[in-house]
Amino acid sequence: MSKPNILMIQVDQLTADALRCYGNDISIAPNIDRLASQGVVYERAYCNFPLCAPSRFSMAAGQLCSVIGAYDNAAECAAEVPTYAHFLRRLGYHTALSGKMHFIGPDQYHGFEQRLTADLYPADFAWVPNWQGEGKRDTNDERAVKIAGPCKRTVQMDFDEEVTYRAKQYLYNAKRDTERPFFLQVSYTHPHDPYLCKQEFWDLYDGVDIPLPQVASMAADQHDAHARRLLNDFGMLDSRFSDDDIRTAIRGYYGSISYVDSLIGEVLQTLEDLELADNTWILFTSDHGEMLGERGMWFKKHFFEKSMRVPIIVAGQGMSAGRCHTLASLIDILPTLVDMTGDVDPLLGDEYLGSSLLGLLHSEADNRQRIVLGEYLAESTPAPIFMVRQGDYKLMTSSVDGHLLFNVAEDPHELHNLATQAEHQAVLEALLAVATKQWDEQQLSKDIKLSQQRRRLIREALCQGAPVSWNHDESPQEQVLWYRGKQGYNEWAFDFIPID
Repeated sequence: MSKPNILMIQVDQLTADALRCYGNDISIAPNIDRLASQGVVYERAYCNFPLCAPSRFSMAAGQLCSVIGAYDNAAECAAEVPTYAHFLRRLGYHTALSGKMHFIGPDQYHGFEQRLTADLYPADFAWVPNWQGEGKRDTNDERAVKIAGPCKRTVQMDFDEEVTYRAKQYLYNAKRDTERPFFLQVSYTHPHDPYLCKQEFWDLYDGVDIPLPQVASMAADQHDAHARRLLNDFGMLDSRFSDDDIRTAIRGYYGSISYVDSLIGEVLQTLEDLELADNTWILFTSDHGEMLGERGMWFKKHFFEKSMRVPIIVAGQGMSAGRCHTLASLIDILPTLVDMTGDVDPLLGDEYLGSSLLGLLHSEADNRQRIVLGEYLAESTPAPIFMVRQGDYKLMTSSVDGHLLFNVAEDPHELHNLATQAEHQAVLEALLAVATKQWDEQQLSKDIKLSQQRRRLIREALCQGAPVSWNHDESPQEQVLWYRGKQGYNEWAFDFIPID
């Protein structure tokens, strides 16, 4: 029997609890929900780095970013680091990517045999942080909340519609290729902010009571140190939005989910129309979550549940519908994809911390104390920050900010720090021991600062003379719609949007 095909669908900045299949009773995403009803929903899945490019590199490599050097949104992953595309290609698959992967540096393939679209964001070192002194940053700001609602089009919509078209075209071509199975990754940018959607998807929520965040905005001294830095970096530390503004932004986010769900439906329908579905695994996930106004915070970059928890759904190949409660994370995806092929790759050794999600499903009772690790090594922090999640507990720790310890089962909104309570010291020490074993913070800090210095030097040098472009399938001076770091991010994101 021929190897099964694999279709991996990824969205951007989708927190798990914004989907009905994760308990939300508002969002409308029938295609994702249908996929969930046919496969396995992983209830407690996390990203390993709450930021776009590092999360995707970590996921693709099956390794933590601290191991592979993918520290931030302007850090490349070395071409010598194998990704799931390399593993699958070695096993005989035609590997193709349609959409966003946020590859940085000269290697714009990382094992993919074919790229069907350009990327959405710059492939150079334009976004390098500076722990020696950030200065003014090109980052998100309060306009994301204040400029929200229905619109006729955005450049993100243009991108995701091209992603869908190219993916469908690829499937038609793949139908004729009987020599090799395919691995197709379809990667969208929605529902990433800005919180804008087409009128038809905005109207889906007409008359719906959009609830406000469950944890209201906090005063500066009520936030933990990292949250304060993030909000200050966004220029939102003292921002207080009206209830109408908040509800409008959240409704726009839900509308964006419905919009990208409709595009996903087109791809899944094409798979059905071509009679490929019966021999295709489907894996759906997101790169990280979205705070969506909780604590007055938006976007990601923190270890709170809304920012870290992502949907993972696996369907196909006769898999029975169900739900898995074992802790999982995006670094589990590489061994999962290899497992889907039916082969065992001897190079998938002990250095890989992840495990096949298919295996977790069959041995859930044996994985109750499984550990999930997270890290944040990018802007808005002067030092690495680490997360250790085990059982009901989550530890967030850094040498600069101290410790935050939460019992997520009893305190899902993470409001009660247990790190200073005597009765929780044993748990704190056990999780700190895991962090100490995994990370050498002093050496990692040196490595990150050196990398930042080198990349800033290269960026400054390449800005002189003839331009250099690493963006996929673009000449150095080509003008494109996609963001290339030549203006503020929000100036680009809010272009071409006549608000109704």
